[in-house]
Amino acid sequence: MIEDVEVKPGHRLEDYEAYAHLSRAVDELRREAEPLVKALSGRTVWMVNSTAKGGGVAEMLPRQVALLNELGLQTRWCVIGTERTEFFDLTKRLHNAIHGAGAPSFSADDRALYETVGKELAAELGPRLAPGDVLVVHDPQPAAMGARIRQSQDVVAIWRCHIGLDEENAQTQAAWKLLEPYLHEYDHGVFTAPEYIPHFLAGRSSLITPALDPLTNKNRPLSAHRLTGILCNAGLMLQHNPVLPGPFAKPALRLQPDGSFGPAVQPDEIGLLFRPTVTQISRWDRLKGWKPLLDAFTQLKQQYPALEELSEVQKRRFSLCRLVLAGPEPAAVADDPEAKDVLEELIQGYVALPKDVQKDVVMLSLPMGSTRENALMVNALQSCSSIVVQNSVREGFGLTVTEPMLKGVPVLGSPACGIRQQIRDGIDGRLHHDASDPAVIATALVEMLNDPVGRADWGRHGQRRVYDEFLIFSQLRRWLRTLAAAVDRGSLTPPRPSKFPPSSR
Repeated sequence: MIEDVEVKPGHRLEDYEAYAHLSRAVDELRREAEPLVKALSGRTVWMVNSTAKGGGVAEMLPRQVALLNELGLQTRWCVIGTERTEFFDLTKRLHNAIHGAGAPSFSADDRALYETVGKELAAELGPRLAPGDVLVVHDPQPAAMGARIRQSQDVVAIWRCHIGLDEENAQTQAAWKLLEPYLHEYDHGVFTAPEYIPHFLAGRSSLITPALDPLTNKNRPLSAHRLTGILCNAGLMLQHNPVLPGPFAKPALRLQPDGSFGPAVQPDEIGLLFRPTVTQISRWDRLKGWKPLLDAFTQLKQQYPALEELSEVQKRRFSLCRLVLAGPEPAAVADDPEAKDVLEELIQGYVALPKDVQKDVVMLSLPMGSTRENALMVNALQSCSSIVVQNSVREGFGLTVTEPMLKGVPVLGSPACGIRQQIRDGIDGRLHHDASDPAVIATALVEMLNDPVGRADWGRHGQRRVYDEFLIFSQLRRWLRTLAAAVDRGSLTPPRPSKFPPSSR
C-alpha cells in the first residue's frame, strides 16, 4: 500500500531569513534555486520511504518537501506499506547487512519476497507518476518498487541510500548482491559518504549529507531563561523559582543506585548548569559504544584527580566532572530485544560501579511520548554540556554529532566513517582512534577537559562547519543540482536492458 503524507508548511524561508546568522544561507539558496527550479518546471518530485515517523529520514523529509514546494518545485511524500509483515523483517536484515552485521546471505525465498512486494507497490504507485516526473526512493525498502517503475515508465529514478559501511565483508557483499539488479535501473545514486558507494554505482552517484533545520525544538538556540525552564519542566533540576510554562507531561527519569529509575534530581541534583559535564545521547544500541565510554569515565575519575602534576583547578575540574548517558525510556524499546539487552547491561554496569564513581555517573531515561518535549530535553542537555561524545563503533552519519556542533559545544567523536565526514580532528572537534578502548577514550577526554581554550575553539569552528555544510539550505542546494542533472541525463531515455533475475520478470 502507498500512503500520502501531508506535510505542513512549518517555518518559511522568510522566517529563517529574519535571523542574521541564517540570512546569507537563505539568500544563496534562493539565488541558486531559481534557474534549477525552472529547469525542473512541470515535473513532480516523489519522495518515497518506508515510514512517516521515527528515524532520521522521516525527521528530515518534512522540511525538505515543504521548502522545495515553497521554492516552486512540486514535491510529494509517500510511504510504503504491506500486509506481508515478513517483508519488513527481511528489510531489517538487509539494513543490518549493509552495515556489515547479521547473516551473510539471503535465500531464494528472501529474493522472491522482495521482488513480489516491489511489484505490488509499483503497480499501485506507478500510475500516479506522469512522464518526466522524478522518483526519489530512500533506502532499501522501496528499491525494488522504484526499479520496476523506472523500467516500465518514462520517469527519472534516483536511489538515496542513508546507510553504509566503509569496509567490505560477507554481509555487505550479500546485501549488494541482492540489491544490484534493482539499483542498475536507477539513473542516479545519492550517498552520505564516498566510502558507502558500491562499485556498480561508481560514476553515477553523488554525495548529499544529512542536515539540520536550525529552528526546530531540538536545534534552536535557548536563552538562559528558556534553558532553565526546560530543565525544571523536564525534572532535570529543582525549581528554585517559578518557571513558565508548567511541567512536561512526563519527566526524564534517572537510574538509581538500586537499578530502578526514579526522579532525576535524586539522589542529588545533577548540576547541569554548574558542573563540567560529558554527555552522550543516543539509542540503546551496542554500536554506540556505551560500555567503553562508561569504563573510560571510570578510569578518568579513579586515576586523574590524584596526579601530582595537575594544578588545583584541574584536579577540581576532574573531581566535579559528571558523565551523562541519555537514551529512550525503557518502554520505547520494549519491542527491541537488542536495545533491551544493551540497556540492561548498562544498568548492571552502573550498579556495579564503585560508589565514588557511581555518584558522578548519570543515566537518564528520556520519555518519547511527546516529540516536542523530547527534542527540548535533548537540546537542553546538549546545550549544558562541556563536551558531547559520540563513541559509535559504526555511524552512517550521526546527527547527534551535528546537533551539538551547531550549538557551539565541542564534540569528541570516534573514527566511525559518518563522524569523520563532519569532524576534522583538532579543527572542528576531536577524534580518538578506537571506540572500543577505554584508555584511548579517557586520554582524549582528559586532553579536552584540560584545554578550555581548545574547547572554545573546537566549539566555534564546529559551529562554523555546520553553518557552511550541514544545514538544510546547503542540503537543498545539493538536491536541486542533483535533480536537475539527473533529469538532464536521464529523462525520457530508452529503458536500459534489464538485469532483474530471470525468474522475477
